[in-house]
Amino acid sequence: MSVNKVILIGNVGKDPEVRYLDSGVAVATFSLATSDRAYTLANGTQVPERTEWHNIVLWRGLAETAEKYVHKGDKLYLEGKIRTRSYDDQAGVKRYVTEIFVDSMEMLSPKTAGTAPQAAAQPSSGQQQSMQPQAAPAQDNGADDLPF
Repeated sequence: MSVNKVILIGNVGKDPEVRYLDSGVAVATFSLATSDRAYTLANGTQVPERTEWHNIVLWRGLAETAEKYVHKGDKLYLEGKIRTRSYDDQAGVKRYVTEIFVDSMEMLSPKTAGTAPQAAAQPSSGQQQSMQPQAAPAQDNGADDLPF
């Protein structure tokens, strides 16, 4: 048994580039930054912030949704698979590219005034998609643990 699962929460580095194949299938690509915060060790050594950049690939409905609603700086929650491919550059040197093929996406940035409502594009090929985190409604049953 093996598992290839990636979960990322990060910020979009550039607006998605979307192209359509001859068959009409949409493909979106963009970069996503994830960062580890800077910190200081007990002995006083400072460890700087570390940012990793990920190449993101979305297909079909997710790509169309990204085209409409995802912008540079937005915070996203992504789930998918890691894939590495190789190609020969113009000088004949073999190059490798590692990409995250997204199965599920949630937009974590708050909606801004003037932003169109988010459409729920239907994922295809068994892809899952959730556009907004679901928050439980606040319940006030009058019982609290305050002493007054």
